[in-house]
Amino acid sequence: MQESPSTKLPFFSELPAFFSRLESHNRIRVLDPPSGLDLCSNDYLGLSNHPEIIQALKEGIDIYGAGSTASRLVRGHRKVFEELENDFSNWVHAEDSLFFANGYAANLGAISCVADPSYTIFCDRKNHASLMDGVRLSGAKKVYYKHSDLNDLENSLKKYSGTKHKMIVTESVFSMDGDKTDINALIDLKEKYGAILYIDEAHAIGLFGKEGAGVSLEEKISRVSEIDFRMSTFGKALGLEGAVISTTKDARKYLLHSARTFVFSTGPLPAIAHAGRVAIRLAKRMENERRILAENSEFFRTSLHRIGYNTGNSNTQIVPILLGSEEEALELSSILARNGFQAKAIRPPTVEISRIRVSLNSKIQRNDLEKFVQLIREN
Repeated sequence: MQESPSTKLPFFSELPAFFSRLESHNRIRVLDPPSGLDLCSNDYLGLSNHPEIIQALKEGIDIYGAGSTASRLVRGHRKVFEELENDFSNWVHAEDSLFFANGYAANLGAISCVADPSYTIFCDRKNHASLMDGVRLSGAKKVYYKHSDLNDLENSLKKYSGTKHKMIVTESVFSMDGDKTDINALIDLKEKYGAILYIDEAHAIGLFGKEGAGVSLEEKISRVSEIDFRMSTFGKALGLEGAVISTTKDARKYLLHSARTFVFSTGPLPAIAHAGRVAIRLAKRMENERRILAENSEFFRTSLHRIGYNTGNSNTQIVPILLGSEEEALELSSILARNGFQAKAIRPPTVEISRIRVSLNSKIQRNDLEKFVQLIREN
């Protein structure tokens, strides 16, 4: 076969060495379809296969067609988007919300247009990539604080107390470690040092707080209005796709004008918004599923501890099994797959410590977890 001229260019000619380095560190990634028992998706309430949501998607396509056809600011807007945003705002006790195509677009667009080089942004070291990319794109000065260490955060805030524009950015439930942050303490720091507070509720919405409205509303937190921006996704516990930024009416209007991932993106399928309204209604009343998931998560952690495995500071449905090396993580993931469990190995640079990231959902049975624990005990 004749060599393409492009392969002589630096980027293409350097690819073999790039993949060789990945192979030497066991970091080649592959795309696998779902198989076995789901212990790795974010479908925490099993809503992706709920008959009412599936029916609503079909109805939405019949009503609105297959696509939105343009940016929402051009011709892609439908009233159902506003109806979804209103439903969501009422659920999470926010003044207003804006719907984006996904959580990555929401975080990237919101942070990068709210902050600018005059800002100093204080970031938890284990924040999701979408948060960090939003910070980078904003041009703000980045200050990392130790994971969930609010004393370290306060020390940093003191150091930069003379900075006029400050923002604190964190997840409420961390996607790789499964631990929760202290929302009340963050609000205290935000007020004390005059910072904007941005909370990513992606892995919390539907699961924590009153009616599953997020960690921000857990334990009847009455200060939720003091959180300036909350990002929540429909692509995890709500079983669909898309995301919302919940904030004030004026800030929502600003995002509509300024968030480039909103302004310059084709609007999401209107059918998603139609089905999203059903997902909200269902999630609000799924107290039994939330209880089962919490109980099974605690049982699973306790069972792993008994056989000598470390799950870090997990206290949610995300349970990392921390391992000594990438090879060990890959081998255990392969053993699990051969025995009917799909739980993926997560390795550097995504995380510092290689692990099996187990994400539980409310459909998993207790006896399946017992079989899982027995399997890794024997191997």
